[in-house]
Amino acid sequence: MQYLMGIDLGSTSLKAAIYDLDGNLVFLGTRPTERTNPSADHPEWTVYEPEAIWQGAAAAIKEAVSRLADPAELKGVSVTGMGMDGVPVDAGGKWLYPFISWLDPRTEPQLKWWLDNIGAEATFAIGGNTMWYFCTALRILWMAEHEPELLKRTHKWVLIEDFLNLMLCGQFATDYTMASCTLLFDQRRLDWSTELLSRAGIDRSLLCDAKPSGTLLGEVSAGAAAITGLPTGTPVVLGGHDYLCGALPVGGFEPGVVLDVTGTWEIVLTATTEPILTPQVQQTGMTVEAHVARGKYAAWGGAVAAEMLEWYRREYGAEAKRQAEAAGGSEWDHLMEQAAQSPPGARGALFLPHSSGAGCPVVDARSLGAFVGLNAATTSSDMLRAVVEGLDYQFLDIVRAMEGALDTTMERFVAIGGAVRNEFWMQNKADMVGRPIGVPELEEATPLGAALLAGIGVGLYKDEQEAFGRVRRPGKLYEPVAKHTAKYAEWFEVYRQLYPALAPVSHRLFDASK
Repeated sequence: MQYLMGIDLGSTSLKAAIYDLDGNLVFLGTRPTERTNPSADHPEWTVYEPEAIWQGAAAAIKEAVSRLADPAELKGVSVTGMGMDGVPVDAGGKWLYPFISWLDPRTEPQLKWWLDNIGAEATFAIGGNTMWYFCTALRILWMAEHEPELLKRTHKWVLIEDFLNLMLCGQFATDYTMASCTLLFDQRRLDWSTELLSRAGIDRSLLCDAKPSGTLLGEVSAGAAAITGLPTGTPVVLGGHDYLCGALPVGGFEPGVVLDVTGTWEIVLTATTEPILTPQVQQTGMTVEAHVARGKYAAWGGAVAAEMLEWYRREYGAEAKRQAEAAGGSEWDHLMEQAAQSPPGARGALFLPHSSGAGCPVVDARSLGAFVGLNAATTSSDMLRAVVEGLDYQFLDIVRAMEGALDTTMERFVAIGGAVRNEFWMQNKADMVGRPIGVPELEEATPLGAALLAGIGVGLYKDEQEAFGRVRRPGKLYEPVAKHTAKYAEWFEVYRQLYPALAPVSHRLFDASK
């Protein structure tokens, strides 16, 4: 047998998944992603220690590889995961500072400087980026201001997937999709932007050369083999950004397919044959970047999503946890049963899902989450359903904004990510958007996409289309309930009034909390 491995560096877990060439998951190793708050003076600072990322990923890899009868049957490895988080390393590959997590707000001053001196419009016209405080270039600017001696010692600023590749095979490189996260990449030239680097005062030599996803990078070193259990000489192939890798095994690079990826973030993505960098697209808060599929680009809108359900579970899910322990099932099973006890519309309760700021179609880091429409008869079931519906109103808002900016109608929806295991949520999403949503029968689509890139890189698949054809698994189709769709269309107009009405209050509260 021949196998491929996809390694997924996520914000909650590190996964190493082994697949056969037909996309069947054979073995999976996992470890939690450990993040810390190292500064007593700045408790909001959040980092990933490079040693913890390396050791956790290595342990996950070793767990999966140890279950293979013959590890030599593993023909290639590729890495996917988070986008913007990077680490400065010296010429010997030694890391000099932790990864600054996307949850860490320390670079807000650098974001303001960038907006004032370079501007969101000029940045988008070259790189297709939405301006977030966690974009890579802003971390480099923070280091230049606060840790200048460390930055002087830095040989390369290495993004998190590229860091793992460095540890596996000793090569400094990145791919087009990861480079797209930095604010510094020219989407038309598929190379670093001389203009943006110059205006930001960032040295080009700090950045790894960018290559297409699926490029053969190197081979697993003897040192990495000893730690991970991978055979020495195993090919290492460039992967890409997590949601773009997840698009490969579900056809999210084909014309007309709209991919909905729902995990910590929700990403609504469609592929294009060229970068659409118009002011209309920029004004919706969309991002345009290179795709892992060669010759393709991705236009997407996104916002924080499941993080808010996790908050509800953590703070108010004690009863669901007790039910799961007593009767079996997961906490989520019992929570969704609770949400289903509330009727569509949650008896008038609405939730604005901006607990981590607003994303597409309005980018506002100072917007805050809110419940409205509560009265003395509102139940916990209503509030939980309101959270689910709020996330799906946000989804519909993203879809409407993308349709307008791209001048298209989105009909073919395919969903992946942790949310697809939640049938209540998926049905509500279909009811909300009023169109069918397909959920392929795939296990761990994101590392599978990385594994397919490994297969392309070593020649086991001719290209993305052949790889997709081998692993394609049509699964469950969620059809919208027409009467619910009609009601949600009415309530959606109320939902859209929440942000402009609450923004002034949110901004005052946000600023006061700082």
